[in-house]
Amino acid sequence: MLIDTHTHLDDARYNDDRDAMIARAREAGVDAFVTIGCDFATSRAAVSLAERYPFVYASIGVHPHEAKHMQDDWYDEFRRLAKNKKVVAYGEIGLDYHYNHSSPKEQRDRFREQIQLARELALPVIIHTREAQEDTIGILKEEKASEVGGVLHCFSGDAWLAKEALDLGFYLSFSGIVTFQNAAMLREIAKHTPLDRLLIETDCPYLTPVPHRGKRNEPAYVAHVARQLASVHFGEADAIERIGQATTANAKRLFKIA
Repeated sequence: MLIDTHTHLDDARYNDDRDAMIARAREAGVDAFVTIGCDFATSRAAVSLAERYPFVYASIGVHPHEAKHMQDDWYDEFRRLAKNKKVVAYGEIGLDYHYNHSSPKEQRDRFREQIQLARELALPVIIHTREAQEDTIGILKEEKASEVGGVLHCFSGDAWLAKEALDLGFYLSFSGIVTFQNAAMLREIAKHTPLDRLLIETDCPYLTPVPHRGKRNEPAYVAHVARQLASVHFGEADAIERIGQATTANAKRLFKIA
């Protein structure tokens, strides 16, 4: 049993075969999915999909790329969406200084506000951080995000970031990146991440794992992430069942999924 903790099931690339894609994942052993909000529209879409499928759960929030588009009245709408029992997290939120689609100040301001709202709603946070490690950790500490907990999704940072996040009580979620040939350092970090802090994800339709590089990613491929983690933790890919048990228990604990 596997849980793909970070998907974008509403993405238009699935419009022609969404049901079939989800069925393939279920056949591959994926028992549950969390589909992610990145702005107001995708948050509503995530909740709608969660209502449609009993094994799909939703997060709500605004990605740092979209921080400049946020309006203050969105927060009341997020409060309304959060009343839905299928909403299990707030995010993905955070900082991304690689592209700076929104200015760093806009990102930081909205990041703080959204952590505050997550605490108000008692929802764990899903964190996106890229080339902004120190600011991300600093804000998580200052805004007391550890009170609700959360996960650094699609973890691709260094050992310092991993330790800081773990010290905050956060989880680290690994994506298809961990299967890439040039990801030796990331695999070493994954190896030293305690089993009770590991999560797995696809971030589909992005970051397709080996051996499907070049194709559209989908939740069925989360098994390749689990297999890679089994290899680095236990020395054998056949230990995927142990990784599955651990990461599923972790996802249920963090997101309060029954």
